[in-house]
Amino acid sequence: MAIMKFDAEMLQKAFLAGAKNIENKKEYINQLNVFPVPDGDTGTNMTLTIMSAAKEVTALEQPTMAALAKAISSGSLRGARGNSGVILSQLFRGFCREISGKDALTTEDLAVCFEHAVATAYKAVMKPKEGTILTVAKGIANKANEICRRVKDIEEFGKLLLDYGYEVLAYTPELLPVLKEAGVVDSGGQGLMEVLQGAYQALIGKEIEITVVPEETDRYEFTVEDDPNAEITFGYCTEFIILLEQEYTEEMEAEFKEYLSSIGDSLVVVSDEEIVKVHVHTNHPGLAFEKGLTYGSLTRMKIDNMREEHKEKLEKAAKQKEPIAKTGKPEKEYGFISVTIGEGMNEIFTGLGVDYLIEGGQTMNPSTEDMLNAIEQVNAKTIFILPNNKNIILTAQQAQSLVEDKEIVVIPSKTIPQGISAVIAFDPSQTKEDNAAGMTEAMSYVKTGQVTYAVRDTSIDGKTISMGDIMGLGDDGIKAVGRDVHETTLELVNELVDEDTELICLYYGDEVQEDDANAVLDILEKKYKNCDVELHYGGQPIYYYVISIE
Repeated sequence: MAIMKFDAEMLQKAFLAGAKNIENKKEYINQLNVFPVPDGDTGTNMTLTIMSAAKEVTALEQPTMAALAKAISSGSLRGARGNSGVILSQLFRGFCREISGKDALTTEDLAVCFEHAVATAYKAVMKPKEGTILTVAKGIANKANEICRRVKDIEEFGKLLLDYGYEVLAYTPELLPVLKEAGVVDSGGQGLMEVLQGAYQALIGKEIEITVVPEETDRYEFTVEDDPNAEITFGYCTEFIILLEQEYTEEMEAEFKEYLSSIGDSLVVVSDEEIVKVHVHTNHPGLAFEKGLTYGSLTRMKIDNMREEHKEKLEKAAKQKEPIAKTGKPEKEYGFISVTIGEGMNEIFTGLGVDYLIEGGQTMNPSTEDMLNAIEQVNAKTIFILPNNKNIILTAQQAQSLVEDKEIVVIPSKTIPQGISAVIAFDPSQTKEDNAAGMTEAMSYVKTGQVTYAVRDTSIDGKTISMGDIMGLGDDGIKAVGRDVHETTLELVNELVDEDTELICLYYGDEVQEDDANAVLDILEKKYKNCDVELHYGGQPIYYYVISIE
């Protein structure tokens, strides 16, 4: 039986099924990232983005098109992570603008929705690149416009669009040579097709179990409200990392989370093959530690007495003579927010005067909501945001567009060394416009290198790479490949240094011993006698070294 109208109930089911399908396929999508680095996260970012909206869509008991439009648009907008997540949220936003005034959608209505979705997404990207999720979305929109007047059955219409979308996706390597060299299709485009595939399965009646769970993150940004009457049920903010010494299954993780939930709240547990990061508010930190010890040894243990901190914060606020905002600090002219990762990196940015740190960066891109929360915590007329990752710039710009009561300036730093250079270049005597220009210019003199390991076999930038190889990444691709961390690091530095280089700065990660880092420093000091060579503890995960060349 033909389906001539797409109503709100059908759209709700289709959207949730699309969210569930990409969640099921997120690891596959992550593996399609061109660079075989351990932080390829397109699938994760797109999943977290759509799940933010799915949470709001699930709450609608009697959905209308208007209510769905608001839930999908707002939820995905605030939950957007990374470039792929931001683009997906913009596709949803453009689509939803066209449905809120309707009771049901025909194929012609859907064609218009797709057209506006693509226009909104392209507008959000400064320099749209073909061979990406944008190309796939545009191809589907064009096909919808082509067939909508002759194909009236929604099910047939959906099948034709789905088939054509996969054709466009398969063609993306012809538009981006780097995809062809790596032997993959565009990961963002694949993610979009997984969403549409799930939606189509729901449309044809295939049952998909949908459970929306709270989002997990490895950034610990929990605060106590400044309400004098607030009751703190669990008094100790407890954090630690488990170095796994046995197999850690999904069942074990579920059991661990259930136990922690029984002794506290504000629970965050994230894991990979080697470690488990834990955050919990509890009255019995020792019990959390004891349970963690059943899985392995503990490190980075930290306990904060939130009741004591809350009391001190209130006492300080009561004595403060100047007007105080929600942050508990007097308003100032300029403020700074920086995305960073690693204990050492955090200390560096704090020492440079950054007001608020969002931990995340490579391993977990912050969401638009994270950015908005950070902005709320900085009591300044003008706030400079340093994304320090090319995959976070769009998210910061999206947050910027949602703030009306403060001036937000996004400095497009793509790496942590660029962010550090930008902060150093700030001059409080200058206007925000002059500072934005000066900070951006300062970044242009910085070359960044990063040393990490390959998570799969591939061929890229003319280099054959095997899983487990050590890679030296520059701003424009892979510069060195080897089997030894320090040899590869030295080779990478050699590739980045030129006759104009004055400063070489190494930040060593949490898996590098200080003695080993000093050995690398000694070699570089002897080889580059005309350069200042510095070594700092960065504490960053995944990347053995982050290198700044100026």
